[in-house]
Amino acid sequence: MNLEAFILGCGGMMPLPNRHLTSVLLRREGELFLFDCGEGTQVSLRRLNLRWKKISVIFISHTHADHVTGIPGLLMLSSQVDRDDPLYIIGPPRIAEYIEASRRILDMYINYEIIVQEITAPGIVYKGEGFHVRCFPLSHTKPCYGYTLEEDMRPGEFHPEKAEALNIPMGKLWGKLQKGETIQTPDGREVRPEEVVGKARMGRKFSFVTDSLALPEISTHVIGSDLFICEGMFSKELAEDAHSKKHMTAEEAAKIAASSSGIKKLALIHYSPRYTEYELKKVLDEAKAIFPETVLTKDRMVFPIENVD
Repeated sequence: MNLEAFILGCGGMMPLPNRHLTSVLLRREGELFLFDCGEGTQVSLRRLNLRWKKISVIFISHTHADHVTGIPGLLMLSSQVDRDDPLYIIGPPRIAEYIEASRRILDMYINYEIIVQEITAPGIVYKGEGFHVRCFPLSHTKPCYGYTLEEDMRPGEFHPEKAEALNIPMGKLWGKLQKGETIQTPDGREVRPEEVVGKARMGRKFSFVTDSLALPEISTHVIGSDLFICEGMFSKELAEDAHSKKHMTAEEAAKIAASSSGIKKLALIHYSPRYTEYELKKVLDEAKAIFPETVLTKDRMVFPIENVD
């Protein structure tokens, strides 16, 4: 099953010619999930040829403008593509007010159901087939949440050679064993799944954190992430400025990744517009010195998230 993340915008505060505002789209076997929706989101969706009417849920970290200004256009666009399924929007307090005010003031034509859910407590905020999305509180100047999408445990690997050695005929009996069922062979023997199937395997995990102080508890929430997308808004020389605005430095993001076991890749996002592309190399170097598996996100970059057996 495919799982991949598309960076629709990597900038913070204000859009730049090659840096739209923060937005990440996660595609899981054709189903799309959007994390934040900054200005320019529609442009990247179009350039990546992604079918935005397949977006099931928009998860919003907080209601600062650079994370929500892309929503009204996306809502209106979805009315032009024969959308049938409801669109869920999940976010902090006042996200419902923002959506309702945008619809009323812009006199939007909406021909599909929009379901807005405001977060009242940390925990699971959305469940799908074989996965769930969990939120956790961050520390910013407004109520703000990070998110993880975690797949359920996968069945262990089926070993056909073991089934053949036990003279189990190929077909329905193999299928039952793969589903965890104990079977009886045609000659009356009982065979348990663990005799031919390996141990259950971890599902994949995606984490999204932006606009927050570097809270120690973030590490416990993003542990085991195959892809951890985290803000790296400032270099360490501007740490005091970052903290006064309740942001973290790239170095602090890397320290979170380094203190969380099992993180495979850290992808920095939400850069201050003060940094040129050349200056961002310094931001990256500071993070890589702490967590070598760090990359800078760029608009329209794609990150496949592979199963590891």
